[in-house]
Amino acid sequence: MTAALLNPAETAARLPWSRLADCIEALLRDPSVSVPPRIVQPLAHGGSLFVMPAADARVAITKLITFVAGNAGRGLPAIQGDVVVFDARDGRRLAVLDGPTVTARRTAAVSLLVARRLAPRPQGPMLIVGAGVQGRAHLEAFADGLHVREFRVASRSPGSADALVAHAQALGLRARRVDDADAALADCPLVASCTSAQQVALRARPRDDAFVSAVGAFTPAMVEWDAEVCRHLARHGRIVVDSRDADHEAGDLLQAGLDVAAFPALADVVAGSAAGQGGPVFFKSCGWAGWDLAAARCLADGATG
Repeated sequence: MTAALLNPAETAARLPWSRLADCIEALLRDPSVSVPPRIVQPLAHGGSLFVMPAADARVAITKLITFVAGNAGRGLPAIQGDVVVFDARDGRRLAVLDGPTVTARRTAAVSLLVARRLAPRPQGPMLIVGAGVQGRAHLEAFADGLHVREFRVASRSPGSADALVAHAQALGLRARRVDDADAALADCPLVASCTSAQQVALRARPRDDAFVSAVGAFTPAMVEWDAEVCRHLARHGRIVVDSRDADHEAGDLLQAGLDVAAFPALADVVAGSAAGQGGPVFFKSCGWAGWDLAAARCLADGATG
């Protein structure tokens, strides 16, 4: 049997937003899931090679991608690579998925899952900071999964912001560009920061009823949010991380001097063991191979369902 080699459009079509979020939640309840620490290999010219394996009782995956922050200037995507899916019983290669598409969709689906559970005002409006691949994915995921209809888009590139606004309008959504992301926080109880995380992009405090998904900074050297804002959120709100890998990868929180290991992970939220409190919710997403395994399970379930 020949493995399916899926292009970006085919990969996306097999990973619908709400079903993928459900698969992520199901994975966190499955004791057969095994996810070792990922390998991050620095590359000679400033990029990184990520090797991310994971397995459960049915399937095994390895995600093999590169991340080069400066690729926009080369006309290339920042993330490139593949997710290879194997049968855990007999070792057959079942599929090769487009890595950047899986990354975009599973990351936004994780944010959607957390917002379903923790967002105080899930109806929006929603501020998207960063108008690249992740900004577009989060806009689509929240429009589809939470029925958010109104968006603000901020980006260092006005052209990129305008393109994402046009995409949102083509989907029948209300959207407009904003040039001051800090000021826009006051109007938006939903926020997704999806920047390249090479420098602080947000210095204002989110609303007291805000839900923030911070996805841009996924290494200790990266940052999107001002350190004092992070410390304020730790004192007066609720911080949740995607997995325990964030303990040594969550650049925003680490650079603020916070003890990341003290914050609950998404698995704790799903298990009901994370105590809640009032104030804004700040979800720090760094990425985890378990999310890619959930995408492989979603694809397998869709093929057999």
